[in-house]
Amino acid sequence: MDPLTRGHVLWHDRPLDVDAMNEAAALMVGEHDFAAYCKKREGATTIRTLQKLSWVRDPASGVLTATVQADAFCHNMVRALIGAALFVGDGRRPAAWPAEVLAAKVRDPGVHVVRPHGLTLEEVAYPADELLAARAAEARNVRTLPGAGCC
Repeated sequence: MDPLTRGHVLWHDRPLDVDAMNEAAALMVGEHDFAAYCKKREGATTIRTLQKLSWVRDPASGVLTATVQADAFCHNMVRALIGAALFVGDGRRPAAWPAEVLAAKVRDPGVHVVRPHGLTLEEVAYPADELLAARAAEARNVRTLPGAGCC
């Protein structure tokens, strides 16, 4: 590993299957309750729309890059999603496991929240000015999933 970049890269000591990681990622995309991947915060919603989660290996360096895009993120959500994907990629868990954890809606002790090394915020996109206040309120308010029922 290049010593100049090692503080900006998360090192994983096992070979990773990018196809398995992308298979798992595809099952996570969409609107879900990400409580299993978020640190609980009083009054905050954990329902998010994960718009993109994908993995690409750079052919020259062999470094994997994850792209994670959502309408909003919960505390530790990205780091927990990456941790789950790494367990799939190194063969410790099947590709369906991260979605099974997601469906349980409770923190799973098997999900490792990875260190922030390599986590880089590249862009924050906001809606048009006339939609910004409504979108901010929607992201902060407790949401329910369609068909979730009541009581």
